[in-house]
Amino acid sequence: MRYFLLLCLLMVSAKISAQIHLSENAKVSIITCAPDQNELYAAFGHSAIRVYDPENNIDYAYNYGTFDFNQPNFYLNFTKGNLLYRLAVQSYPRFRSIYLYYNRWVHEQVLDLNQNQKQQVFDFLQWNALPENQDYLYDYFYNNCATIIRDVFVKVLGENIRFDDSHINTNYTIRELTDLYLKDQPWGDLGIDICLGLPMDKKASPYEYMFLPDYIEKAFDHASIMKETGPLPIVLETIVSDPDQAQVITHSVPHPWVIFGVAMLLTIVISFFDYKKQRPSRWLDVTMLSITGLIGWLLLLLWIATDHKAAANNFNILWAIPTNLIAVFMLFAKRKALVTKYFGLAAALTLLVLASWPFLPQQLNVYLIPLVIALGIRYGLNYWLSKSTYE
Repeated sequence: MRYFLLLCLLMVSAKISAQIHLSENAKVSIITCAPDQNELYAAFGHSAIRVYDPENNIDYAYNYGTFDFNQPNFYLNFTKGNLLYRLAVQSYPRFRSIYLYYNRWVHEQVLDLNQNQKQQVFDFLQWNALPENQDYLYDYFYNNCATIIRDVFVKVLGENIRFDDSHINTNYTIRELTDLYLKDQPWGDLGIDICLGLPMDKKASPYEYMFLPDYIEKAFDHASIMKETGPLPIVLETIVSDPDQAQVITHSVPHPWVIFGVAMLLTIVISFFDYKKQRPSRWLDVTMLSITGLIGWLLLLLWIATDHKAAANNFNILWAIPTNLIAVFMLFAKRKALVTKYFGLAAALTLLVLASWPFLPQQLNVYLIPLVIALGIRYGLNYWLSKSTYE
């Protein structure tokens, strides 16, 4: 079996590396696949390139959205932001059928390319699929499986392809663009908003909208190809493949508003009784300080110790304070004056964050407001009680 698999691999590699001349009936297409709101990784949809040539028995999907779990130091590279994605050459009928099976539509934009241009695109893709060329350094927004589709045609066709961005009539930030696709995944939206910082809040140029597959499709719908008679629309036709039934969105986890709202109400009730008995519930403070401190250190490490560019300058550190981990030990220290100062500063900072929430350069997720209020209440209570004890 091992030798049979090796032989198959060698045959596929030989087929990819060999020079194949496309026939006049060959077609090159942009493939756009619907988002899947049941999985975070699929929430933004997907893009690929199809090359179809019945005379050469070719029907390939060139998919830049794959990666190898067995690549050296996979988890370390993932953590550091150096994850390598790769180009996979797949059977297009199978590629399409998988998306339809999961009730996701597939759009195929057949491109108006001359024979030489089709061959150039195909040759580039074949070269790019070779083992020594197939990996690329992934970036969430600037070098992903959608943007690289655009870049292939820009690289191969050069000035012969022109994008008209007049159809972009919005002024979204990159964060706002991602939010559009995460309305049905509030926890995913929250996680992204916590982990990624100020770079997500820059206004996206029309060219940068194309990190999303839907906007790749729209961009090619409004792109032109230079012909001898002048520029013409690059898309000849769009073939729509719809699934047999609509996608059903299933989410079993309660909404963040519910979880954080209940947590805030419980914090208010517990804090009221703590104030009445003049003794804080240490289990609650230890839990809140530990969780927010750990989140703060995670955000700090993503910011300064990795190559995740979008994680830099993260204002969430204003409520997920890394020093809260140290404050856990301060709770049991005898130096009450230090505890008083820390919780006084933390309470003032939290109040400032809440007051300036709508005006911060980074858009913080509104689902966090009940949690931050709860933190402020505990900071204020600990400040008041430790101050009273100290005095």
